[in-house]
Amino acid sequence: PIPVLTVQTAPYEDQRPTGGGGLRRPTALFESQRNYLPNFVQSLLSSVDLRDRQGCTMVVGSDGRYFSKTAIEVVVQMAAAN
Repeated sequence: PIPVLTVQTAPYEDQRPTGGGGLRRPTALFESQRNYLPNFVQSLLSSVDLRDRQGCTMVVGSDGRYFSKTAIEVVVQMAAAN
């Protein structure tokens, strides 16, 4: 089984996606702000009703630049935990 870790956190005011492009911010911001990426990922996962998430396929895209691998790992782990 995958261990589930519950993390208490608070939203960041600047986490508002821009259109269909997702959350476009400098990589340094994702690395320096505690739980910045997990906060955003959880907000996306929580925006879809749990019944609609069951048995779904989620596609995670990347352009392969720096931090992509780390970000993808966080997204996949959180999706699995949800």
